[in-house]
Amino acid sequence: MDKDKLILRDGAAIELEAGASLGAIQVSASDRSVMLQIWEKLTEGNLAEVNIQNGSGLTVGIYKNLVLVSETSIVKKDGTVITTYCLREKTDMEKRLDNVEAGQAIQDGAIADLGEVSSLLAGQMDGGKE
Repeated sequence: MDKDKLILRDGAAIELEAGASLGAIQVSASDRSVMLQIWEKLTEGNLAEVNIQNGSGLTVGIYKNLVLVSETSIVKKDGTVITTYCLREKTDMEKRLDNVEAGQAIQDGAIADLGEVSSLLAGQMDGGKE
């Protein structure tokens, strides 16, 4: 039987162990290095939109704006690593802060562009000297 999968925004698929929930996503890795590769995929960008598919490939959950709260790993005697990732949706406050930061970045870019244009115009007014 195929396992459920967590599909990240970039299309990466992470196989889930049975009985996993959003607050306790369980993933098995063959060793520590594979576990770290999986963990590194759980970035803010990749967690911005996540789908969960069942073993038949049907989408059973769609989540947006997730946050990785924690991870806990257990190394078995055979070297495999079982990791439990705790995910949650961003709070309204976190979403508002993201919007403010995005708006500030746009404003900063516009101010920089305006400064460049002002410098060029001032140079042209001084007889083309920059």
